Amino acid sequence: MTDKIDYVEFPSSNRATTSAFFRAAFGWGITSYGPDYDGIENAGIDGGIDQSQGKVAATMAVIRTDDLDGAERRVIAAGGSITRAQYDFPGGRRFHFREPGGNEMAVYVAKE
Repeated sequence: MTDKIDYVEFPSSNRATTSAFFRAAFGWGITSYGPDYDGIENAGIDGGIDQSQGKVAATMAVIRTDDLDGAERRVIAAGGSITRAQYDFPGGRRFHFREPGGNEMAVYVAKE
């Protein structure tokens, strides 16, 4: 499966409080990946809670691809703008973009 939304990230000013809320309200599992990021489990779609200084301002859909460079070319050709250049993260490599209507999203390729 490629070029499909399979992750959603929630920015938070307090990762621990947001994680505790999701656990209590919905029973979602939480896995901590350090002081600034928690993973969400059993929510119907994988996700994360981001407290880092570089976090996005709004909830962000994340698209998985098998060809990160190709996806970046397609985003630009379709009128999107890159908001964060490709970078490595623990799960693989990704970039952020804004589609013409203003939504910021990300595309990633998983680490093998």
